[in-house]
Amino acid sequence: MVKVLITGSNGQVGSCLVKQLQSCPEIEFLAVDRNELDITSEQEVINTVNDFMPNIIINAAAHTAVDKAENEVELSYAINRDGPKYLAQAAKRVGAAILHISTDYVFAGDKQGLYSESDTVNPQGVYGESKLAGENAVINACPRHIILRTAWVFGEDGNNFVKTMLRLAQQRDSLGIVADQFGGPTYAGDIAAALITIAKNIIAKGDGFDSAKYGIYHFSGLPHTSWYGFAQMIFDKAVELNILSKAPMVKGISTGDYPTAAKRPTNSKLDGNKIKLNFDIDQPLWGESLELFFTQIKRESVDE
Repeated sequence: MVKVLITGSNGQVGSCLVKQLQSCPEIEFLAVDRNELDITSEQEVINTVNDFMPNIIINAAAHTAVDKAENEVELSYAINRDGPKYLAQAAKRVGAAILHISTDYVFAGDKQGLYSESDTVNPQGVYGESKLAGENAVINACPRHIILRTAWVFGEDGNNFVKTMLRLAQQRDSLGIVADQFGGPTYAGDIAAALITIAKNIIAKGDGFDSAKYGIYHFSGLPHTSWYGFAQMIFDKAVELNILSKAPMVKGISTGDYPTAAKRPTNSKLDGNKIKLNFDIDQPLWGESLELFFTQIKRESVDE
């Protein structure tokens, strides 16, 4: 029986991993959140990995509060750098591969066009810096690594832009949304599916897995849009599916009109060619995924 350890199991991607792996009888998985495993404790990581002996570790744990990170520097590095390092070291000791989620924030966001995996990294804030440090820690600790950079994540669990828009739509008649930052909204369920596809590929090939396929990959939704465009689609779909009774008026504003503690990348467009080439994984169409998201939250509200 193949064993997969999932960290951050109550987060956006972690919860989707748990749901999807429940329909994979060939995989035994252990899903832990910070209450069951503090990844910033090296000894706890060692104990959990030694007890479970996974073939694959999927690290979905992260400190993702971008603005708070500017003041929570030590915590950001503990969760985003040290935790991944301990997990990668433990993976190497037991002969496991590690799949680790990273972010578009490792880039400055000032490039024209798409960011490829080989482009120069230059994070502009503590969150991006700590995530880049985590990437490097994983790379240095375990040769059998996959780092999946993604962007603009939304899912049923945790906080995200879609949920914020739905809440604000019920409170206000008009909203100003940033229209000069661009990227690819990405559904957490699509990220989970991509990670499981990669994990199954590694498991199926065993010792025959091409080691050249380890490394960094980009995965995010298409087509690229602005936060303004994303918001408009959210409201259109929400009204169409009776999540909202009416949509607020949406006005496009500039980044300068909406100051934040942390600088956001102007360009978060990621090039997904490499993951298609090596694992035959397509970049998801986020409009379709948004409908799935809404269907899921409607079902959950009925169940409650």
